[in-house]
Amino acid sequence: MGVGLSAAAADDAAAADLNAWPLLPGERTWSAWQLTIALTTAGAATWCYIIGEYVGYYLDFKRAVAAFAAGSMFGILLTVLATVPTCGRFGIDSIACSKPQFGTRGWVIPALLQLLSIFGWNCLLLIFFGKSAAQFLVAIHLVDPAQSAYFVPFATLAACALVFVFLLRGAGGVDRIAKILVVHVLVGLWMVYLIVSHRWAELISVVPARASADPVWNFTTGFELGVSPALSWWPYVGAMIRLAPSGRKAAVPSMIGLGGSVATLSIIGIAGVLVLKESDPAVWMRTVGGPWYAIIALLFVTAANLGTTVAGVYCSAIGLRHFSLFERTSWPALLGLTIAPIALVGVFAPDLFFANFGAFLAFIAITFAPICGIQIIDYYVLRRGRISVRAIFDNGRAGAYYFYSGVNPAAIVGLAVGIALYTYLLNPLSYVSRWPYRYVTASIPTALAAALVYWMVTRMMVLRAGRGGY
Repeated sequence: MGVGLSAAAADDAAAADLNAWPLLPGERTWSAWQLTIALTTAGAATWCYIIGEYVGYYLDFKRAVAAFAAGSMFGILLTVLATVPTCGRFGIDSIACSKPQFGTRGWVIPALLQLLSIFGWNCLLLIFFGKSAAQFLVAIHLVDPAQSAYFVPFATLAACALVFVFLLRGAGGVDRIAKILVVHVLVGLWMVYLIVSHRWAELISVVPARASADPVWNFTTGFELGVSPALSWWPYVGAMIRLAPSGRKAAVPSMIGLGGSVATLSIIGIAGVLVLKESDPAVWMRTVGGPWYAIIALLFVTAANLGTTVAGVYCSAIGLRHFSLFERTSWPALLGLTIAPIALVGVFAPDLFFANFGAFLAFIAITFAPICGIQIIDYYVLRRGRISVRAIFDNGRAGAYYFYSGVNPAAIVGLAVGIALYTYLLNPLSYVSRWPYRYVTASIPTALAAALVYWMVTRMMVLRAGRGGY
């Protein structure tokens, strides 16, 4: 009978991570080490060297590495401060932790932004998976180079099918695939060593292709390009750290696993675009070490993208659970709904995100920088760490986070002001900037402005009306 009860308890724990309800202490089984591996595997993907390529356009190697690493770690710090205290404390995801700020209906705004962000990253990664797989088959002479383009959609669909299978058991699938694919991080470090050691003289002397005459602007832009993608971890962090026993055991793994891995492996893209005008390691590895090195690089790219997509689809599916329409949807059906749009883009519009990657990065900073600022000022200053998990899931009019018809006007105004300020400081499409961007970046003032406006509206309107559970 004891064995039966244990099995039942294990089944309950396994089922718990398939919904958006708070996880109980017994259901939060990931150690700090497991979380670190999962987040490192998720962080070390294709975007590392694509982002590194953008940084390498403006800065020489040493300044690019310094600016991007600093920006990446600062962006992750904002994300951790905004999400980890609440998500780690109550075992909830990022969308749930936004309800004390946005309201029991207003949370739909960050939820939609989460879905769009992860959808964009997953499209980018799986399309890259398909291209890398096709190049790999060409490299080992199984596919004719002239026919490789036709193979990309099929490889993308195959990747979607693999992600679906891996995630049938929820977070357990994320954990298992992370423990296997974390090896690709070591391969990435080896590639960093190769290009730096083989081309060091060129690296320290090459002039960036798009460098401005203003060195301060160049460094600020490199820093901004580190902050922007780091903020995109806001949608991912909550759904994964809620599986750890506490916020204390989640903070350091988040900083190391996400900020550290992205900052380190982006050196691949920085060095590649500076020396060989190509950030794709599968291309420059052939130049550095021959065809076998190129094959290893292709395997690295393929594995990296698959691991990150698994994490992204899991977080998206958990996010969909907050919508009443999907609350009781079976887990396989929910996975299918999450993956299907990615498959459609991968087959019919594979270049959609590649052609607009810079704008996509700016979209992330425009939206998640103000959200982080709002959450930080609300948790640490206005609420002083007092959050009611019961109120987060109470949608009734008497709920503490009902505000005004379920929406907190302070969050809406703060978000709008943050978006407007970012757009003023840095045009997300052309990257044309205005004063004082060169001294303060765009993401940092955006987060600060959103936080200040949120604080002012809350003090003048929400607190006086006795709303929001303060």
